[in-house]
Amino acid sequence: MAWLCNSLLVLKIIFSGVFALALEPTKAQATLAKQTLKIQDQKIQVEMAVTSSQQEQGLMFRESLKEGEGMLFVFRDESERAFWMKNTYIDLAIGYFDKNKVLVDIQEMKGTTVMQADYPNYPSAKPAQYALEVPKNWFMAHKIKVGAKFSLESSSSKK
Repeated sequence: MAWLCNSLLVLKIIFSGVFALALEPTKAQATLAKQTLKIQDQKIQVEMAVTSSQQEQGLMFRESLKEGEGMLFVFRDESERAFWMKNTYIDLAIGYFDKNKVLVDIQEMKGTTVMQADYPNYPSAKPAQYALEVPKNWFMAHKIKVGAKFSLESSSSKK
């Protein structure tokens, strides 16, 4: 009986550690550079996802995203893009931008759960070099439509 209790305790410790690691955001997420993005009359603070590991992490494991904040994914080239919401618990809006920083597509993305096995895919309607994730309905609320262009302020800082 003692061996059964010890085995269950070991399994509990292992499971707890694995579960904690799965839910813990990576250190790369905590050190993303921030910049101010301007689109039409809106300015927002964006975390810059430039490397492939930053882009893979994205906004995973976040429980909220404040109004006036977002994440800008910067790719090396213009291509058809597709995002999914694995381990992303909050509903988001995504804007795809071409190489000239012109908005070519806007989509609303539904958050997922830890238990979910199938994740919807959100492909860009046209080739894109940038993708901006912001809180749900952000583009609609600020009347930002396809054809709008963004710019970045030159200074950046660490989180």
